[in-house]
Amino acid sequence: MTFTATLTVLAIIGLAFGLDLAVGEPPDAVHPVAWFGRVVALVDREWTESERGQRLVGVVIAVCLPLAAAGVVGGLVLVASAADPLAGAVAAALVLFLTTSLRMLLELTRTVVEGSASDLEETRGVVRGLVGRDATALSPALLRSAAVESAGENLADGLVASVLPFAVLAPVSLPAAAAAAAWVKAVNTLDSMLGYRSKPIGTASARLDDTVMWLPARVAALAIAIVAVDPGAIRRARRWARVPTSPNSGWPMATLACALEVRLEKPDAYVLCADGALPTVDDGERAVRLVGAAGAVVVFLAAVLAVVSPAAVAALTGVGP
Repeated sequence: MTFTATLTVLAIIGLAFGLDLAVGEPPDAVHPVAWFGRVVALVDREWTESERGQRLVGVVIAVCLPLAAAGVVGGLVLVASAADPLAGAVAAALVLFLTTSLRMLLELTRTVVEGSASDLEETRGVVRGLVGRDATALSPALLRSAAVESAGENLADGLVASVLPFAVLAPVSLPAAAAAAAWVKAVNTLDSMLGYRSKPIGTASARLDDTVMWLPARVAALAIAIVAVDPGAIRRARRWARVPTSPNSGWPMATLACALEVRLEKPDAYVLCADGALPTVDDGERAVRLVGAAGAVVVFLAAVLAVVSPAAVAALTGVGP
């Protein structure tokens, strides 16, 4: 990999996250992830009366829809790259921008934390942008808990999961990197829309997401511990990380709870770090700062991977970069 190519990949990562910081999420009407969500909504129906049949249909959906999204996105970047290398780089940066999100996560979390001390009704509406639970009876402290939990979990889902494979593949192929980011985002979207116990059609999507998110969840937890200057937070989180039904989301949530020394609770579902108190407004604001800083660590890690991955591949394969 040439020095110019390295700079190109680093510029792509910088442009993508510069756009996120400057623009945030585009409106749903023009957001490709929202378009994909509409496709998922179309297939989310009863295709057969048997539960087994629904599960089989779900396997087809879990396999085909993310592959289709990856194929379309990778194809567009390939066409743009063939027309002009600069156009290909910009297209890849746009894909990374659209498949990751940090600013909106932090803004929504901060809005819930601040609103929990003043306007509960409005805050209960805002928190639905972060979590799927019924917020109508949540106390101010439980609203803050929901926001903090979501901030930790979505650091993994909304940032780590897409940017790391992109960074590893971009030095080799921008179309492949863009396709990988789109595939991961599609898997996450399928799980968020279909991955419920009440939906047999989403069983395959949920299990695929569990597999895909194994590493990103733990990287997010590590990033949180690093910025909290509390490496022991991950060790303490081991006690709580497996309490939620998800095999992955508990890691960043529990690590954030341990770093903040607060209890996070989803009523009738789980409690993390039960010895602590529910988060105060100050705790919630600190959580926003920690997750934001952890996001910066993840972006830095992505840049490092983009630089070292070609050399690592060459060392493993014996083929020069």
